[in-house]
Amino acid sequence: MSRQLYPRRESAEAAFHLRMVGIYDRALCEVGYKASLFLRMVSEHGGLETARRLLAQPSPSDGFTALWEAGRLDLTMEVLVLEDEFADLFTPLELRTARRRLNDYGFET
Repeated sequence: MSRQLYPRRESAEAAFHLRMVGIYDRALCEVGYKASLFLRMVSEHGGLETARRLLAQPSPSDGFTALWEAGRLDLTMEVLVLEDEFADLFTPLELRTARRRLNDYGFET
């Protein structure tokens, strides 16, 4: 049974990585926000590790703030983390952090 779960997790990690790149692309196309540091982190560390590092920070990233100012928190990594298909990749603390950040900025989760 556990052999079946490992590929599922691996595929969820790959899908999460692609979606992280996708939110970069959408922010650039839809808002004109070029999150170069975010994209570099995703390229160097992968989407999952980048999300974990950003969630471990005591405050939201500059990108989060820029997207909030643009009224597009839907394009943040925090929203992606809370999607049902990816929630198993994160600890309860990471999920709470993502939800709290969004709620603190007026985005209902």
